[in-house]
Amino acid sequence: MTYNNSFQDRAGQAAEAKAKALEQYRARPQVDAKVAAERIAAGQERAEAKAQKAAGKKVERKAAAEASAAKDAARAAAAAPKTEAELKAARDAKYAARKNRR
Repeated sequence: MTYNNSFQDRAGQAAEAKAKALEQYRARPQVDAKVAAERIAAGQERAEAKAQKAAGKKVERKAAAEASAAKDAARAAAAAPKTEAELKAARDAKYAARKNRR
């Protein structure tokens, strides 16, 4: 193709290329039914394996989330504010220790 080609030349070349591609498409052998069935079965197996892997990951994420929630709950319980009775007991112990030092 050169730059001096007219529009009709380029359109003709495009039509020829299109016809050649169509001939090649029509000339290709048909897919055997047995091969097609094998491909479909292999695709289904891959899909099932992918679904099982995704389910396994989902279970792992759920277990990790539950463990994290339990760990957070334990931290919250440890950091919970002391009750009035606990505060009073600590204060009384402090006063008793000061009194015993004298």
